[in-house]
Amino acid sequence: MLKRIVFLGIIIATLVSCAQKEARKPVNIRSGTFLKESVERNKALVAKEEAMIQKYIQRDSANTYLASKNGFWYFYNTKAPDEETYLPQKGDTLTYEFDAAKIAGNTIYKKEEFGIQEYVVDKQQVIPGLRFGLQLMKKGETVTFLFPSHIAYGYHGDNKKIGTNIPIKSTITLLDIKKDNKNLETEN
Repeated sequence: MLKRIVFLGIIIATLVSCAQKEARKPVNIRSGTFLKESVERNKALVAKEEAMIQKYIQRDSANTYLASKNGFWYFYNTKAPDEETYLPQKGDTLTYEFDAAKIAGNTIYKKEEFGIQEYVVDKQQVIPGLRFGLQLMKKGETVTFLFPSHIAYGYHGDNKKIGTNIPIKSTITLLDIKKDNKNLETEN
């Protein structure tokens, strides 16, 4: 009799444990509203900054601005001689100096505060605007860039003098290009 009760208990336990379990429902249901609102805020911010930059460009009749495919505008203060044709490529080491100001003109950093900088193209971290801008320049050129905040210092700023969502006007001089050995081989 005891064997039958134990056997029957094992069969019942097996059947109960094999029953299909129902999935638990999540405690919180997310609708995606936060992400949608964030996207809309960012679109509005970009539109506002681009309108401010366009207004600045219209007032600056002394310079001819070019629009980049990366979402910023620029003009040449000093163009390289015609014989200088090389544009920076991945792995090249660039020596440059630059400043940073608000679009309205208030200087944030003078070039002396940054000092002479070096950047290895596409192998070091710099703000996107600087990375894209330097790749448009030839040795010896000085170019003034207008960067919306999303390709400048963004939401966080630089945690020093540049605050949240500040579009930047930066004048950059490309002092030298040390070509990467791979790029020397393809040039010849």
